[in-house]
Amino acid sequence: MPTFVLLTRMSETAASAPRRLEELEKEMMRHIREECPTVEWINNLAVLGPYDYLDIFEAPDVETAAKVAAMVRTYGHAHTEVWGAVEWERYKELVRHLPDHELITSAVGA
Repeated sequence: MPTFVLLTRMSETAASAPRRLEELEKEMMRHIREECPTVEWINNLAVLGPYDYLDIFEAPDVETAAKVAAMVRTYGHAHTEVWGAVEWERYKELVRHLPDHELITSAVGA
């Protein structure tokens, strides 16, 4: 299944107390499991910087990943970004046989 990275920034009003974050997580995950049972969570991290959380998950297609992001936005009261991702080893396989830059520029006369 394709891999996706979800970046989440909580709204300032999302959790009135730190304990509320766990309640939001449980509610959000319940909705995601019901609506997107094929999604598999790989990792969840709290991060420093402009986002609060980084989640890695697998989904059967981009539409399902978009649905997950929409549910996190709605139930988590958050701003989200979702990115497609390719594991590094697989990426190296994909690009290994691409033509060199010099071959491309000489072929087009640049």
